Amino acid sequence: MDPTTRPPADHIEAAVQQMAELHADNVRDTTPLQHLVLWITTTLSRPSVLALALLFVVAWIAFNMAAPALGLHAFDPPPFALLEMAATVVALFTTLLILATQRREEHLARRRSQLTLQLSVLSEQKIAKVISLLEEQRRESPILRTREDREANDMAESADPRHVLDRIIKTHE
Repeated sequence: MDPTTRPPADHIEAAVQQMAELHADNVRDTTPLQHLVLWITTTLSRPSVLALALLFVVAWIAFNMAAPALGLHAFDPPPFALLEMAATVVALFTTLLILATQRREEHLARRRSQLTLQLSVLSEQKIAKVISLLEEQRRESPILRTREDREANDMAESADPRHVLDRIIKTHE
């Protein structure tokens, strides 16, 4: 059977489902205002919005420059004070939207980072337990010769996360 057409193993499917549930929880925890801010930020970040903004500014300037020659009243003659004020207001709101979006993303990144750290510590503890059990089996097996394996003994001990962090800090100082 082709590996690409084979259905995923149950544990893989369960892991994918759990991640989908975590994502759904994050979406469910998002307030309506956060949804609105995210939608506006996503919309404003599209290249088509940039093109429309550029077209708007060029049309504004072109109209106000050409209006006197066409016998029309320029509502914002050079140096385009209204355009400058409008651009400043748009820039202010865009900055606030970006900051709000970044704050939400940083919150989610912190949660993901904490989850990753906790899963790493748990995995390290599980691996240490497996090594310990393998070493115990090796010592008790009549087929295998008994010998002292210091590295395996060291690896069978779970690492203390605080000690590891302290060593990392000292090493980088």
